[in-house]
Amino acid sequence: MRFVKVCVEAYGCTMNQGEGVILERKMMSLGHEVVKSVKDADLVILNTCTVIRSTEMRMLKRMREVSGYEKRLIVTGCMAAAQHNEISEAVPDAIIVPPFEYDRFVQIVTERFGVGDFVGIPKPDVVSAIIPIAQGCLGSCTYCITRIARGRLKSYDMESIVGRCRSSISGGAKELLITAQDTACYGLDTGHTLAELLPRIIEIPGTFRIRIGMMNPDSLEKIIGDLVPVWNNDKVYKFLHLPVQSGSDRILKAMGRRYSVNDLRRQVQMFRERLQDSTLSTDVIVGFPGETNEDFNKTTELVREIRPNIVNVTRYSSRPGTPAEKSKNQVPGWMSKERSRELTVLRFKVGLSINIGREGNIEEVLITERGKGSTYIGRTMSYTPVVIEDGVTLGDLVNVEIVKSTPTHLFGRLVA
Repeated sequence: MRFVKVCVEAYGCTMNQGEGVILERKMMSLGHEVVKSVKDADLVILNTCTVIRSTEMRMLKRMREVSGYEKRLIVTGCMAAAQHNEISEAVPDAIIVPPFEYDRFVQIVTERFGVGDFVGIPKPDVVSAIIPIAQGCLGSCTYCITRIARGRLKSYDMESIVGRCRSSISGGAKELLITAQDTACYGLDTGHTLAELLPRIIEIPGTFRIRIGMMNPDSLEKIIGDLVPVWNNDKVYKFLHLPVQSGSDRILKAMGRRYSVNDLRRQVQMFRERLQDSTLSTDVIVGFPGETNEDFNKTTELVREIRPNIVNVTRYSSRPGTPAEKSKNQVPGWMSKERSRELTVLRFKVGLSINIGREGNIEEVLITERGKGSTYIGRTMSYTPVVIEDGVTLGDLVNVEIVKSTPTHLFGRLVA
């Protein structure tokens, strides 16, 4: 039987990228060939993101482009669940497969395209393997369309996750990126926890590192005492992605975030006290409905106080179907933009002051990706990116001296 050439494009978060790889493998298991370019494909799978309005518009534009190339199209990801009508209006002939139907993906593809006879070798997870561990979350954030798209928490089977990790390590991966909408709530629907899963992954033979993905503070609170000892393992990056979203308790309550600013302060303190030379990444939304200058000032004060290495700044974007969309206290766009600029300046100032302090250090770095020109990018044990000139290869574990810094990354020189 004739095989189909398929191109998978994944957009948005690490979770989406990981699911894109899984969809590729499912297509290959059906005897179809995976190609890199849309122009070479018969079928295109768009794994979509719709976290903010501008991303939604970019997704719709890409759908129309692919349709204009006269390619058959499958739309998956968050838009497929949350904005079915918008997709159908933009590309009426598209097959829409929301995340809650991924278990039927093979059946859907087989019914439409049959089974091919192409025999391919699955693409190895060279250096970095993305490992999704759950769908959905336990949150009720009033601004979040991803909650609508992904639904309530559905944790994946622990044995299948460990098996995927083991297969990735056997295939050459040196880095496992553990990901979900909220990794800290893994297993809370099945009687397990992330603190139980991670030791199972750690015990897999081999030299590799594990990055734990984003965790909401209210979910982390349930397991933090059990999780900190796991973080101390030499295979786990000393990296915490803990989104605060606002430094104002009033705004956190309006957002439906089930923690206080003091809760986050305490978690950060515990993390830093027990894990030296660590990285804190956080997310902030500016311009949420009802946010006053006082609320915003509390956010900037919190950033100055806890000094995150990374601050992902997002301007509030009204999303369809969310409670915040109906708020009458919308912040003007120009004001959100000014606040975003101010916080970004602060973020870079804090990041640079932290990174300058690392100049002269000798760091053990795992080379994970190619950079610009002849450079490579590696990660320290605190998951800080380091740019290194040629002389290394992907997957190398090398010692480097930090010779220069920027607000977002370091530059290193190989040492014996």
